[in-house]
Amino acid sequence: MIHSSDFHSQTIPLSMSKVSAGFPSPADDYLDHDLNLHEFLVTKPAATFLVRAKGKSMRGIGIYDNDVLVIDRSEKAVDRSVIIACIDGECLVKRLRIDPNGVWLEAAHPQYPPIHIGEHLDFAIWGVVIGVVRKHWENGRVRFD
Repeated sequence: MIHSSDFHSQTIPLSMSKVSAGFPSPADDYLDHDLNLHEFLVTKPAATFLVRAKGKSMRGIGIYDNDVLVIDRSEKAVDRSVIIACIDGECLVKRLRIDPNGVWLEAAHPQYPPIHIGEHLDFAIWGVVIGVVRKHWENGRVRFD
Protein backbone atom coordinates (compact mmCIF):
# COMPACT_ATOMS: atom_id res chain seq x y z
CA MET A 1 0.00 0.00 0.00
CA ILE A 2 1.26 3.48 -0.85
CA HIS A 3 0.29 6.31 1.48
CA SER A 4 -0.82 9.68 0.13
CA SER A 5 1.83 11.36 2.29
CA ASP A 6 4.46 9.74 0.06
CA PHE A 7 3.65 12.25 -2.70
CA HIS A 8 6.09 15.11 -3.06
CA SER A 9 4.63 18.53 -2.47
CA GLN A 10 6.13 19.99 -5.64
CA THR A 11 3.90 21.61 -8.20
CA ILE A 12 3.95 20.99 -11.93
CA PRO A 13 3.09 23.68 -14.52
CA LEU A 14 -0.51 23.36 -15.77
CA SER A 15 -1.79 24.92 -18.95
CA MET A 16 -5.44 25.86 -18.85
CA SER A 17 -5.66 25.11 -22.58
CA LYS A 18 -7.20 21.72 -23.22
CA VAL A 19 -5.60 19.30 -25.66
CA SER A 20 -7.94 17.95 -28.29
CA ALA A 21 -8.26 14.19 -28.47
CA GLY A 22 -10.02 14.56 -31.81
CA PHE A 23 -9.03 17.16 -34.39
CA PRO A 24 -6.13 19.52 -33.69
CA SER A 25 -6.85 23.05 -32.52
CA PRO A 26 -4.52 25.99 -31.90
CA ALA A 27 -2.94 25.82 -28.45
CA ASP A 28 -1.88 28.70 -26.24
CA ASP A 29 1.86 29.02 -25.77
CA TYR A 30 1.76 29.82 -22.06
CA LEU A 31 1.14 28.16 -18.74
CA ASP A 32 -1.57 29.53 -16.50
CA HIS A 33 -0.62 28.21 -13.06
CA ASP A 34 0.91 25.28 -11.23
CA LEU A 35 -0.81 22.08 -10.20
CA ASN A 36 0.12 20.12 -7.10
CA LEU A 37 -0.85 16.51 -7.89
CA HIS A 38 -1.29 15.70 -4.21
CA GLU A 39 -3.76 18.57 -3.76
CA PHE A 40 -5.51 17.62 -7.03
CA LEU A 41 -5.95 13.95 -6.19
CA VAL A 42 -6.23 13.97 -2.40
CA THR A 43 -8.97 15.98 -0.72
CA LYS A 44 -8.94 14.09 2.59
CA PRO A 45 -5.35 12.99 3.33
CA ALA A 46 -6.20 11.11 6.53
CA ALA A 47 -8.73 8.97 4.64
CA THR A 48 -6.73 8.45 1.44
CA PHE A 49 -4.44 5.64 0.40
CA LEU A 50 -3.02 4.32 -2.88
CA VAL A 51 -2.97 0.77 -4.23
CA ARG A 52 -1.78 -0.82 -7.46
CA ALA A 53 -4.31 -2.53 -9.67
CA LYS A 54 -3.55 -6.05 -10.84
CA GLY A 55 -5.21 -7.82 -13.75
CA LYS A 56 -7.57 -6.91 -16.57
CA SER A 57 -11.04 -7.11 -15.06
CA MET A 58 -11.58 -3.32 -14.95
CA ARG A 59 -10.21 -2.34 -18.36
CA GLY A 60 -13.68 -1.43 -19.58
CA ILE A 61 -13.69 1.65 -17.35
CA GLY A 62 -10.04 2.57 -17.86
CA ILE A 63 -8.31 0.79 -14.98
CA TYR A 64 -5.35 -1.21 -16.27
CA ASP A 65 -2.83 -3.61 -14.77
CA ASN A 66 -0.28 -1.76 -12.62
CA ASP A 67 -2.28 1.51 -12.44
CA VAL A 68 -2.12 3.32 -9.12
CA LEU A 69 -5.60 3.78 -7.67
CA VAL A 70 -6.41 6.68 -5.35
CA ILE A 71 -8.80 5.42 -2.66
CA ASP A 72 -10.86 7.55 -0.27
CA ARG A 73 -12.07 5.60 2.77
CA SER A 74 -14.41 8.44 3.81
CA GLU A 75 -16.46 8.42 0.59
CA LYS A 76 -19.78 6.63 0.80
CA ALA A 77 -20.00 3.70 -1.61
CA VAL A 78 -23.26 3.85 -3.57
CA ASP A 79 -24.68 1.86 -6.47
CA ARG A 80 -22.18 1.92 -9.38
CA SER A 81 -19.26 3.21 -7.26
CA VAL A 82 -15.89 1.71 -8.12
CA ILE A 83 -14.63 0.34 -4.83
CA ILE A 84 -11.92 -1.64 -3.13
CA ALA A 85 -13.72 -4.57 -1.52
CA CYS A 86 -12.33 -7.39 0.57
CA ILE A 87 -14.03 -10.77 0.31
CA ASP A 88 -12.81 -13.54 2.57
CA GLY A 89 -9.44 -11.79 2.93
CA GLU A 90 -8.89 -11.03 -0.77
CA CYS A 91 -9.03 -7.39 -1.90
CA LEU A 92 -10.54 -6.56 -5.28
CA VAL A 93 -11.32 -3.47 -7.32
CA LYS A 94 -14.86 -3.78 -8.71
CA ARG A 95 -18.00 -1.78 -9.40
CA LEU A 96 -20.61 -2.02 -6.65
CA ARG A 97 -24.11 -2.94 -7.85
CA ILE A 98 -27.07 -2.75 -5.54
CA ASP A 99 -30.42 -3.98 -6.85
CA PRO A 100 -33.57 -5.62 -5.47
CA ASN A 101 -31.89 -9.04 -5.80
CA GLY A 102 -28.93 -8.13 -3.61
CA VAL A 103 -25.45 -6.69 -3.69
CA TRP A 104 -23.01 -7.55 -6.46
CA LEU A 105 -19.45 -6.77 -7.40
CA GLU A 106 -19.07 -6.36 -11.14
CA ALA A 107 -16.02 -6.36 -13.35
CA ALA A 108 -15.74 -4.10 -16.37
CA HIS A 109 -14.74 -6.96 -18.65
CA PRO A 110 -17.07 -9.61 -20.09
CA GLN A 111 -14.80 -12.54 -19.13
CA TYR A 112 -15.34 -11.93 -15.42
CA PRO A 113 -18.76 -12.84 -13.96
CA PRO A 114 -20.38 -10.72 -11.23
CA ILE A 115 -19.83 -11.78 -7.64
CA HIS A 116 -22.96 -12.00 -5.51
CA ILE A 117 -22.33 -10.85 -1.97
CA GLY A 118 -24.20 -13.38 0.12
CA GLU A 119 -24.42 -13.77 3.86
CA HIS A 120 -21.81 -16.54 3.76
CA LEU A 121 -19.05 -14.16 2.62
CA ASP A 122 -16.83 -12.06 4.87
CA PHE A 123 -17.29 -8.77 2.98
CA ALA A 124 -15.98 -5.25 3.66
CA ILE A 125 -15.63 -2.10 1.58
CA TRP A 126 -12.25 -0.46 2.13
CA GLY A 127 -12.94 2.67 0.10
CA VAL A 128 -14.07 4.30 -3.12
CA VAL A 129 -11.74 4.78 -6.09
CA ILE A 130 -11.54 8.54 -6.71
CA GLY A 131 -8.61 8.62 -9.14
CA VAL A 132 -6.23 6.64 -11.32
CA VAL A 133 -2.56 7.37 -12.01
CA ARG A 134 -0.89 5.69 -14.98
CA LYS A 135 2.43 5.95 -16.79
CA HIS A 136 1.90 5.75 -20.53
CA TRP A 137 5.60 5.82 -21.28
CA GLU A 138 7.66 2.99 -19.82
CA ASN A 139 11.01 1.61 -20.95
CA GLY A 140 11.14 3.91 -23.97
CA ARG A 141 7.78 2.90 -25.43
CA VAL A 142 4.09 3.37 -24.88
CA ARG A 143 2.66 0.70 -22.58
CA PHE A 144 -0.11 -1.47 -23.94
CA ASP A 145 -1.91 -4.09 -21.86
